[in-house]
Amino acid sequence: MMKPNSITITFISKITFSSLNGDDKDVDNINPIKKITLENGDQLPYISSQAVRRALRDKLKEFGHEHSPVQPASASKGAVKTSLNPEKYIDDDLFGFMDATPGQEGGPGGATIRTSPIRVEAMIGLSNYKGDLDFGTNFMGKEINEDPNIFETEFHSGFYRGTVLIELDRIGKGSGFGEGNEISNEIKSQRVLAFIDAFRSLWSTGRQTRFLADISPKFIAAAYMKSKNPIFLESVRVDQEGKININELKSVCKDYEKFIEDSLFAAQDSIFEKVDEVTSLNAGYEAIEKWVKDFYKDEE
Repeated sequence: MMKPNSITITFISKITFSSLNGDDKDVDNINPIKKITLENGDQLPYISSQAVRRALRDKLKEFGHEHSPVQPASASKGAVKTSLNPEKYIDDDLFGFMDATPGQEGGPGGATIRTSPIRVEAMIGLSNYKGDLDFGTNFMGKEINEDPNIFETEFHSGFYRGTVLIELDRIGKGSGFGEGNEISNEIKSQRVLAFIDAFRSLWSTGRQTRFLADISPKFIAAAYMKSKNPIFLESVRVDQEGKININELKSVCKDYEKFIEDSLFAAQDSIFEKVDEVTSLNAGYEAIEKWVKDFYKDEE
């Protein structure tokens, strides 16, 4: 008999005016945003999964959870590493790590790896980038008789879709914990609930000085799964009237009902039209928190 092992949440955020994630291809004093080009030539802005993960980690720190201290890389010119201690630090547990070590006397090297139990998709804009540019001028140089610095920044308005998948059965154990060692179910539950708090209040510091935006979820389609699969990832869409087709999402649940323990749809009424099958965001998160508590209670 299959038991629940994961939670998947696909969400929609509404962004009215933003320049959320900068690209590195600055041309002619233009600050671009990241975009993906579809086969038909449409360009959809996106916030990279790395940026989303960083935002989630930062939220956990904001809420008082101690981060794993950053240390120099083990290999020359390698990436810096954390303390690689998932037993003590929530971010090492939830987001994983990799540390490559050089081999001795020309021999093969090794690596210490913990694959993240939190899987994150980029936040993809659901409408095309239309070429909008914000014109800016920095006049501070005039104070020292220098010409103003003129620049432009790409910006976008629309809905963004993202997805996370939480491998509940991998939290607090496995790679990095030592053979046969793991934390208590109570702490596992606390860590996942902390992640849910970070997720529901998601905010990125990137490009927020002049383009303040709220990227927290305003609609969620969530499922308590018996098989790890982000079933809503490609199915949540917003039409030109700003409505979500709930019947399509119900059909997804029907297609995967063998693998679903429970599911829900929740939305913020101020953004989306009230629909009978859709509960409030607060009620939705309360249900998800119950899934988490039930999972680790049943594991005892």
